[in-house]
Amino acid sequence: MSNSASAPQIVADRWTQAGARLYAPSPLRELFAPLDQLLTCGGDARLALDPATGRNAYGCSPAPTAAIPSFASCTASTISQRGYDAADSARTALMASAILHGLIACFEGRVEAMRDELRALLGLGGTGTEVVFSASGTDAQLQALALSRVMLGDELVSVVVGADQSGSGTASTAQGLHFTDRGPNDWPVAKGAPVEDLGPVRSIAVRLRGADGRLRTPAEIDAEVLETVETLVARGARVMLQVMDCSKLGLQAPSDGCADEIAARWPGRVQIVVDACQMRLGRRRIARSLARGDLVLITGSKFYAGPPFSGALLIPPRLAATIDGICALASGLAAYTTRSDWPSRWRALREQFAVTPNFGQWLRWEAALEEIRAYDAVPLPFRRAALRLLGDGITRLVQASPALRLLPPQPRPAEADEFGLPTIFAFTCAPHGQPLSLSQCRAICEVLQNSGKSGLIGQPVGWGGCADDEIAALRLCISARHVIDAWAADPGDAAIAIAQILDDAAAVIGRIEALLMQPDFSAQAKDLHAV
Repeated sequence: MSNSASAPQIVADRWTQAGARLYAPSPLRELFAPLDQLLTCGGDARLALDPATGRNAYGCSPAPTAAIPSFASCTASTISQRGYDAADSARTALMASAILHGLIACFEGRVEAMRDELRALLGLGGTGTEVVFSASGTDAQLQALALSRVMLGDELVSVVVGADQSGSGTASTAQGLHFTDRGPNDWPVAKGAPVEDLGPVRSIAVRLRGADGRLRTPAEIDAEVLETVETLVARGARVMLQVMDCSKLGLQAPSDGCADEIAARWPGRVQIVVDACQMRLGRRRIARSLARGDLVLITGSKFYAGPPFSGALLIPPRLAATIDGICALASGLAAYTTRSDWPSRWRALREQFAVTPNFGQWLRWEAALEEIRAYDAVPLPFRRAALRLLGDGITRLVQASPALRLLPPQPRPAEADEFGLPTIFAFTCAPHGQPLSLSQCRAICEVLQNSGKSGLIGQPVGWGGCADDEIAALRLCISARHVIDAWAADPGDAAIAIAQILDDAAAVIGRIEALLMQPDFSAQAKDLHAV
């Protein structure tokens, strides 16, 4: 627990002593709930905790836990002590200031300050870029679709590149459908039903792999994307093109040249949205997309290993000015967003949303910002060296296993900065030469997750085949936390700290190999949780 764990009680005592005139309304009383509880509020069912384990479906806890090796940042991470303390301090500061100035005004002011902090950390200060916060990257996709539809018109078609390696809710959000049965504002919604005044929207999926599982070439993907957009525009449609940077398996598509051509040929008829939710790209790459006029989806909970879930939508300056004149968005967005999510300059647009603060989302972003600050404080040469050493080490470990097959990572653009180096290492499990299915890989993840000591890895990604019988890859991922820990251990020589991280990775791989050696593994996959 944080050293300031008793601070909320001190503030509570001050409220009591102040008398009836300072009576705390319901939203303020919510702030006095245990921090662990607050960190799981204001989201959808993915944040729910298993009463038996105290962890969510990804095996992550809302409180710091004993050192458990984690290579799961492509999916989700347990909050660090650093992030937990930052959230705790932020809550205490808000409660104290609310006594004097009122909760809503102080909360709104803090969220506005967070926008400035995030812009500065991403190198966007003073550019005119706006930030719209959300409970997750999936929620941000709905925000992007709603804005695109208002700006481009009702004849909108969404084209999603990398749909087979995007978030599980993307197929729904791309069509303007509810992707869950409960929104972040605790509104019950019908999963799969249209979001009021937004869906249904026609959507076209562009896959990175063929039906046979073969990875398509960049030229093939570019050709399909360009032809699809050209055909739609010729028929009078407007297009929201969601491009991938980077996917669950570390891939980018379409190429920069293809996206640049589309933006140049059809301004005002095509809106590009960059799925950068993995946050495995540098400042220059984000700035490049915004300069092109793209909307950019980001999170603080993937590479930066903030607590799940925290999303945001970056609005480029040229669009921010346009949105100044928008008075309303789809009414169904009220289930997913509140007033403070939107910049204060958009007064008319904000009026349609509830003023009630989303404390959980805010606190998760407070923790995520602390992680981004800590990573940003590590000198760039050290970050590059650490990512290279960790990547080379994980590659060697996977290649040394007779049962694992490493998937070759795709080269990254120069603007990716240190993220030109791979940070997602995907591999298939083939103990007898035949890669395991999605259901079998899920069983392996479940064992690791429930053992409490083996470590966490990225959830499996499937392709080809049908349903749970399709081939799948597991993932080991490098996160900002690995780099921060290595820097903290020895800024002059990270070798020892990196060696420990690689030892942890070796232990995880060893556990996977032990599971694969179980007799009749294929037949017993469903019972692996008992191993």
